Amino acid sequence: MGYKSLRAALLDLERHGHLVRVKEEVDPYLEMAEIQRRAYQAKAAALLFENVKGSRFPAVSNLFGTLERARFLLRDSLHPVKRVVQIKADPGNAWRNPRGLLGAPWTALRSLPKSVSSGPVLGNRGALEDIPRIQSWPDDGGPFITLPQVFTEHPDGGGVMKSNLGMYRVQLAGNRYGGNLIGLHYQIHRGIGVHHAAAVRRGEPLRVSIFVGGPPAHTLAAVMPLPEGLSELLFAGMLNRRRFRIARRGGFAISAEADFVITGRIDPTRTLPEGPFGDHLGYYSLVHEFPVLEAESVYHRDDAVWPFTVVGRPPQEDTTFGKLIHEITEPMVPVTLPGVLALHAVDAAGVHPLLLAIGSERYVPYGEREPREILTCANAILGFGQASLAKYLFIVAQEDDPSLDVDDIEAFFHHLFSRVDFRRDLHFQTRTTIDTLDYSGTGLNSGSKLVVAAAGPVRRELSRNPQPGVGLLALPGVLVMKAPVFPGYGEVPSEMEELGLRLSAQNLEGFALVVLADDPEFAASSLRNFLWVTFTRSNPSHDVHGVSSFIEHKHWGCEGPLLIDARLKPHHAPPLIEDPKVTERVNALASKGRSLHGVL
Repeated sequence: MGYKSLRAALLDLERHGHLVRVKEEVDPYLEMAEIQRRAYQAKAAALLFENVKGSRFPAVSNLFGTLERARFLLRDSLHPVKRVVQIKADPGNAWRNPRGLLGAPWTALRSLPKSVSSGPVLGNRGALEDIPRIQSWPDDGGPFITLPQVFTEHPDGGGVMKSNLGMYRVQLAGNRYGGNLIGLHYQIHRGIGVHHAAAVRRGEPLRVSIFVGGPPAHTLAAVMPLPEGLSELLFAGMLNRRRFRIARRGGFAISAEADFVITGRIDPTRTLPEGPFGDHLGYYSLVHEFPVLEAESVYHRDDAVWPFTVVGRPPQEDTTFGKLIHEITEPMVPVTLPGVLALHAVDAAGVHPLLLAIGSERYVPYGEREPREILTCANAILGFGQASLAKYLFIVAQEDDPSLDVDDIEAFFHHLFSRVDFRRDLHFQTRTTIDTLDYSGTGLNSGSKLVVAAAGPVRRELSRNPQPGVGLLALPGVLVMKAPVFPGYGEVPSEMEELGLRLSAQNLEGFALVVLADDPEFAASSLRNFLWVTFTRSNPSHDVHGVSSFIEHKHWGCEGPLLIDARLKPHHAPPLIEDPKVTERVNALASKGRSLHGVL
């Protein structure tokens, strides 16, 4: 739909039964966030909070709470946008099938950003204090903007077509923020970093505009992993079937149809502590120095609505963003990464900690196959955009099972662990970059990677039998065992050597992986728990061990099962835990006769 505003989209949702109005006063401190988390888990409607404590503006959440609702909001544009992506991926096929070209060029041309002299958002001036101050988790450093569209232009020039529109969290208060100072957190490998670095080189402040609200397609465009130099504004126009309107005030870009716009400058010489913040890995990201934005103006439209979301242990609402992105960009994978046929960033493992891939293995088409071409594919993946942040990359050969679905995680693991040769198929990168939000490594942005590549015949039949006295069965061929409290890395080598000797005395022929956990019952109780514990609490270089391990010409391998130490370590960030008193208040809001009855 070509929505002109967020309000228009909400009315459309309401007409079709996809929105619930919450009329009672709700506290932005923890209550609204818990309601959103529970609404997402219940696959509930979008929620319009009409009475936000301490603010005159209503707020909305769960807009993208289900994939079906997201597709509904984009129902007139998803197909044309996919067609444009498909043509970009394979122009030759488009010309062989001219019907596929119909309308595609016009979809892009009529989506170019449009300069306007004014717009609804410029109707009112306000202050940062007017904005709903939503805090999601008890130990967050303060309230954050969780659905911002942060806009910057390259200081060297180029205008809006060389701009960046990204979703980077914004801290409104807490630490030393307040008045006109707000914190701007962005991760490595983000487009805004290029602009910030250029401003630092030039010794000048970087102009920043923060758009909040507007047509829902604008929000989705801000999280799209587009190549550097490709305008998100163009993509937003395609997704909304309406050109992105940009006005100018005082040298700042203004999204004319947004609900709110905050403008300000980043001082290239100044940082302040930002955080903590309950993040999408299911832990708090801790306090670190990040750029400071000195806000100059706050604009809002007459009928402004404040959109927000909550992140935490997945799945959350941002899971829908990931699914939509995959749906739209999937045709580009084989073109951008030759030989790579499918990718899956595993949401339950925190996205970047675990990446699954299927590639081609066509090298040496005679004799017993082994990982060769898929290792080339793995190197390409680890050099590609945000995929370069993957910590564990598991890749298999499509030729071994053409029916294998990369999204079927349990089947993928069974395929991999049946074929992997741990003497040969483990490939480490040490002292490299990992996700900014992942605290399992050796420092901020620092850690290691492990590529596990499997190709060729089945090497072991995976056991489905529990192993009393050893561990609990999590998956076929995978055990989770209880381990003592982590003793410190200085003690780990001798601890692992002793454990390896104990396990080598067991009959573990049908097992490929043993995970060490503080709470094995929790970790083994579901695939979701297993993925979260195993891959968010381990750093490959420090926490991957093996039974009868060896080093041969700098290559590390093991004869027996692989061991992953997924215990909590002292340097790990604390996991997210809800406040039970807030839970009680939310329960009351969901009682009979209240707006949320039957919703949560």
